[in-house]
Amino acid sequence: MKDTPARQRGSKELWLDAAYEMLVSDGIDAVKVMPLAKSLKMTRTGFYWFFADLEELHMAMIERWESRNTGNLVDRCNMDATNITEALFNVMDCWLDPTLFDAPLDLAIRNWARVAPDLQRRVSDADHRRIEAVATSFRRHGFSAEQAEARSLTVIYTQIGYISMKVAEPRAERLARVQHYVEIFAGAAPETRDVERFLARHG
Repeated sequence: MKDTPARQRGSKELWLDAAYEMLVSDGIDAVKVMPLAKSLKMTRTGFYWFFADLEELHMAMIERWESRNTGNLVDRCNMDATNITEALFNVMDCWLDPTLFDAPLDLAIRNWARVAPDLQRRVSDADHRRIEAVATSFRRHGFSAEQAEARSLTVIYTQIGYISMKVAEPRAERLARVQHYVEIFAGAAPETRDVERFLARHG
């Protein structure tokens, strides 16, 4: 490959970020080398310093989604909590903090998976991991296996519904509702201190 100055080829993260923006805004069919190069004001040669081909870029995008969304959610489920409502507030952090869970990316990946069977299997695996992580949290706090499964399905499917419907609501309104969601999911009202800690994290 002809040598290309670093400033003209960018970086792997720069190309990946541009692909992310294109995926979220226009879908996977729009993610092509030339449009990416044009958006970055670089030549297509720069792309091939970091990715062998478009398929390798696709894999990097999927791995970013798995790490950012599923990985972070599982980590939140594994955090220490004195009761189930505190544990659920830890999970709810994902829905309010885009650095923990990227909702537009999740929707874009799900839309992409509709035409990519291999990706659909990975999405199904990711959903299973998320559900099992939440269910484990319920079991850890004394819920039966049956109750843990049903409640974890409710938690995850509720959020998938939010994402799929592209629900837009004022942040303050959603924050105010979270404690009520937690009460519904847990079957018990959260303690005031847990509500206050959650709101302080997003204040």
